[in-house]
Formats: sequence, structure tokens, C-alpha cells
Amino acid sequence: MPLLVELLPTPEGVSIPRYSVAELNQAIGSLLERGFAPRFVVEASVSRPQLKKGHLWMTLSDGSASISAVVWASQLAKLDHLPEDGDGVVVVAKLNFWAARASLTLQVLDLRPTLSTVLRQFEQVRQRLEPEGLLSTERKRPLPVAPQHIALLTSVPSSALADMLRTAAERWPAATVLLVPIPVQGAVEAQISAALTALGERANRLGLDALVLARGGGSREDLAVFDTEAVARAVAACPIPVVSGLGHEDDTTVVDLVADYRAATPTAALVALLPDRRSARDALGRIKGHLGQVVHWQLQSKQEQLKRSVELLTQLHPLSLVKQRRQQLGHARQLLTALSPQHWLSRGFGLVRNAQGHLISSVNELQRGQHVSIELGDGLVLASVETINQAPQSAPPKHAKPTR
Repeated sequence: MPLLVELLPTPEGVSIPRYSVAELNQAIGSLLERGFAPRFVVEASVSRPQLKKGHLWMTLSDGSASISAVVWASQLAKLDHLPEDGDGVVVVAKLNFWAARASLTLQVLDLRPTLSTVLRQFEQVRQRLEPEGLLSTERKRPLPVAPQHIALLTSVPSSALADMLRTAAERWPAATVLLVPIPVQGAVEAQISAALTALGERANRLGLDALVLARGGGSREDLAVFDTEAVARAVAACPIPVVSGLGHEDDTTVVDLVADYRAATPTAALVALLPDRRSARDALGRIKGHLGQVVHWQLQSKQEQLKRSVELLTQLHPLSLVKQRRQQLGHARQLLTALSPQHWLSRGFGLVRNAQGHLISSVNELQRGQHVSIELGDGLVLASVETINQAPQSAPPKHAKPTR
């Protein structure tokens, strides 16, 4: 070592520090600790992730450089996302420098997928489900008109849950909401799938009409669990209609494509599922008014029919028939009286009969000296014919031609 120092030129008055290997590594470590941020964010791609003794080891790369990284077992259970080979990730990390072997590694404190990774997973799952018809619009079921019992799967507590419960109470308080708390972020597809399956199996016993799967706002990366195949298949297998209200209006997950109805937000999911009681009340008012008019018209028609029936029964009553018959007989009697010979005789007319009692209707039937009887209104006169005068015939009209 003294020989090495002697060979190296040094400025006058400047000494070269001397270290052992351990001292050098410790100095490097101290320098890194003092000169580097205690925490920082790195965006990279994951390669060769592998578990060793409960710890997750991987290499982070940006295409031109790479560095080793580790997630200790105590931190691994807290991660929302377990990366696969080729996944893009954003990690929060700090430097770990092992002085014993001068090894530099990133200790990952948090890890989340990048948007490109989430969209890749979305596309992969969509391509697996689409050939089975699970995304087809033909299989989507209509929502119930006025559900009485609905299940709400979301995180508890949350501002989205408060908004949904307030909306349900304002729109349709007659509906009962069964709240099922679930985790909505991270590697929790098993819990969500289990909750969906359990509710599907008990839907009939609970009297459920529909189910709402909801999560409040956040980044698209936070919705990655709803792009998993397990959750999507659990939604497709649910025996009752499923309404999804996940994230923001612009966010679309695989669950949104499989659900029977996709709402833009959690609150919009309740608006789509539950009717508006004000509109329903107005509609019932209009129906009530229409039914009142119909009943009034029908009652009026029945009253007219009843009135006609009463009149008909009155006319067909035996006493009414006898009265009508009496009136008819009275009219007939008056007519007969008016047409009877006795009526005419009482007015000064007389009936002339020959000796045989036959009525004489013409002077041509009489001869002079013939005995006749004349019946008057108050008696009978016997007479003898002395003179017969025929009534003069009326002259024919001037324009009429004489008959031959």
C-alpha cells in the first residue's frame, strides 16, 4: 500500500484518504443517505418478478437501464397490486445499500400499475370473455320497474356510499337497501367475487330484485380490480340484474361491459335503478283523474240504463198493462160510438128500409105507393112513397170529352 501511494502523484500539501473495504462501503452508504431523498417515485417496467422466502424480488427497467428492487414480506401484504412480468408500474421506494457487499437495491414501499398496464389487462380479459357472449347486449336483463329490495356492494364508509343512500331515500324510500361492505381497490378480486356469489345464492331467500356494484371516484388505475376475470364472471353469473357504478363517467371497466346496466357514477346507478317518487306520484294523480272520469262515465251510463229498465218494467207491470188496455178500449169505444148509426140518427139522419127490412140506399130501389119504414134517433115512422125525385147529375167539366 505505501508503494501505491508513492506511485500516485499528489498535489503538494494534499493527502489521499485511506479506507478498508468495509470503511469504503460504509462511507458510500453514508454519502447516499445524506445526499439522496429518503423516498422517491420511479416509473418502470417489471421483469423477472419472483418470490423468495416471502419477499418479492424484481428488476425495474426503463429500456436503457435497470436496477434491482425488493418488496419485503411485511410490505407485500399491504400492496394493492402484484406485478407480473412486463407490467408497467409506479413505485414509491427508498435506497437500500448493503455495505457488506456494496449492493444497491430499491426497497419498494408502494407499487401501483401504470395506466398502460391497466388497459392491457382490460383488453386481455375482454378478449377472453367476448367469445363466450358475456359482453353481448342480448343477454342483458331489464331493470325492475319498482324494486322493493336491492343489494348495495361498496366500500364502507365512503362519500359515494353517503350519496347513494341519500339518493335512495329521496327517490324511492319504499325500497329496502341491503348494504354489503367490500374492498374496492387492490388485489381483492377474491373477496368481491365471493360476496357476489354469496348474494346470488341467497337472492331468492332475501327477496332481492337487483344488485348495485359501486365504487367512488379515483384514477383509472384504482379500478383495476374491476377488470379482473374473476369479478367479471361473478357479475355475469349473478341471477338478478346487476347495475355497475364505478369511478367516473369516462371510466369503463370489464365489469361495466358485463353488467346489465352501466351507470356513469355510483349515484347515477341508484337514479337508474330506483323510480322518482315525485314523478310516480304525478303519474298516479293523472291515472286517478282518468279513472275517476271513466268511473263517472260508466256510472252515468249505468244510471241511464237503469232508468230505461225501470221505465220498461213500469210499462210492463200488470196494472200498467190493464190501464193501457183500458185506455185502448176507451178509444175504441169512442171510435165505435162516433161511427155507430145511432150516433148519426141522433144528429137527424134516418135509415129507410123496405117492407122486407132491407136498407134503401138509392131512389132507384123505390116505387110510388111502396110502403117503407124510416128509423130516426128516437123512433120508427111508417110511410108510403108518393113522389120520387132523383138528384140532378153534375155537368161534366168543359174540357172533358163525353163518354160513349
